[in-house]
Amino acid sequence: MQVVFEEIVLDCGYRIDLLVENKVVVELKSVSELTDLHIAQTLSYLKLGDFKLGLLVNFNVILLKDGINRVANGMEYY
Repeated sequence: MQVVFEEIVLDCGYRIDLLVENKVVVELKSVSELTDLHIAQTLSYLKLGDFKLGLLVNFNVILLKDGINRVANGMEYY
């Protein structure tokens, strides 16, 4: 993902794991526990790409449904 700042294009190596229909960012992890750092990383991708919705998926869980977290940019969620 390129970052544009004041009409300067920076290719600083941000890499989204998956982008679905140019709308939903999917960040994949396999960690014992998701932390605020993982959520912040996904939120940064959303803000930099001006996307609204992201999914943070942790594969290191017994049930996959327990490892899926919704992250939203500029929306309130509960």
